[in-house]
Amino acid sequence: MKFLVENQYIEDSKEIEFFISTNSSLYNYFELDFKGIKPKNVCGFISLNNQDYFIVPKICDNENETNLNIFIYMLLYAYDIKVNNENLSNLQNMKYNFLNLFIKYFSDTLFEELKKGVWKSYISKEENIKILKGKYLIKENFTNFYHQNIYCQYDEFSIDNQLNQFFLYAINIFKKYSNTANLFRCESILDEVQYTYIDIHKLQFKFDRLNHRFKKSFDIAIIILKNIISLVNTNNNNSFSFLFDMSEVFEKFIGNIYKDIDNSTKLQNEKYFGNLKLKPDILTNDLIIDTKYKIVKNREDLKTNDKYQMFTYGINFKKYETVLLYPKHLYDVYENLNLGENSNLVNLKMRSIDLKCEDYGFELYTEEIRRRVANLNEL
Repeated sequence: MKFLVENQYIEDSKEIEFFISTNSSLYNYFELDFKGIKPKNVCGFISLNNQDYFIVPKICDNENETNLNIFIYMLLYAYDIKVNNENLSNLQNMKYNFLNLFIKYFSDTLFEELKKGVWKSYISKEENIKILKGKYLIKENFTNFYHQNIYCQYDEFSIDNQLNQFFLYAINIFKKYSNTANLFRCESILDEVQYTYIDIHKLQFKFDRLNHRFKKSFDIAIIILKNIISLVNTNNNNSFSFLFDMSEVFEKFIGNIYKDIDNSTKLQNEKYFGNLKLKPDILTNDLIIDTKYKIVKNREDLKTNDKYQMFTYGINFKKYETVLLYPKHLYDVYENLNLGENSNLVNLKMRSIDLKCEDYGFELYTEEIRRRVANLNEL
C-alpha cells in the first residue's frame, strides 16, 4: 500500500507514473508537466497490478493514515452512507477497500427494498401473436407474413422495466469488484429482468411516491458508476480506480452538515432570474453559503470573481448575508466585506474551516465539524 497526496508530485512510484502518463482515462484526474505528475483535486483509490495506491487530501501534515480516515468520514457523510454500529467498529479494516464499502451499502439497501417487493410498472410491447391483445397495428399487419398471427401493441405490468434493468446492469459491473452476498441475492431476485447496457450519462428516470423507496439504492449506484474506472493496459484485469472530486465531496459534506444545523437548508437550489441561472451550494432562510475547495496560501489567493459571485447571489436571492467557505490549511481565511451599497449592500464573510481534529471515529468527528460549522456565523 502506497500513499499519494492531492496536488503533490508523485515520488518514488515509477510504475504508477508511467501508467498514468500512458493511460488517457486518467488524464482528467492528474496534472502532467515537466516537473512530473501530481493528482489534481481528487482523492480515492487506485488498484494497479495488485498494488494499492491511496490519494489522500492534505489536511494533516505528514499524517497519511489520519488524512485517509478523515477522507472516508467526509465521503460517508457527504453521500449519506448509513454505517451501522457493526460496520463502524470494522471501519478501520473496511477503509482499505472503501469501494467495497459503497457496493455493500448499495446491495444491502437494494436487497431490503426488493424483499418488500420488486418494482413493477407498465411497459409497452409489440408482438406478432395468435390473438388480439391491446392495439391492432394496421401498417404492420399489411406486411405480416404470418397470416395466422396478429401484430399488436399492448401494455404489460412487468418487472422488466428501466429501473430494474439499471439495477441489474449495476450489479453485473459491481460483481467484478466485490463478492458481497447481497449482490448475488439481488441478482437472483431480478432473474426475469433482461440485461441491457445502460448509458448513465443519458439515463433519465423520474421517481414518484410509489417507487421512491428505491431512490437511495439508485443514487449510490450512480455515484459508484460515475467514479469507478476500469484500467486497461495492465497485467491485471481487475485493475481500477475509484476517485472523487474533492470540490464535490467538500460541498456535499458541508451541505449535509448544515442541513443538520438548520432545517430550512436547501442544497443546489437552482433558480432562473431572467436568462441568468443561479445555483448556490447552500441556501437557508437567512444565509447563502458557497464552498470553495481551494488551497489558500495567502490573501492574494482569495479571488475577486468569487466575491462577484456572492454579490450576484445575494442581490438576486435577496439574501444579504453570505459566506464563502474554504478548507483551512496553510492560511486561516478571515475577511468581512461589504459588497455594494444602500439597498444593494451584501455582507460577505470569507472563512476557512479546519477539517483536522483528533481521530476518535466517525461519529465524534462529524459532531466536532458540525460544532465548528455552527460557530461560523458567530465569528
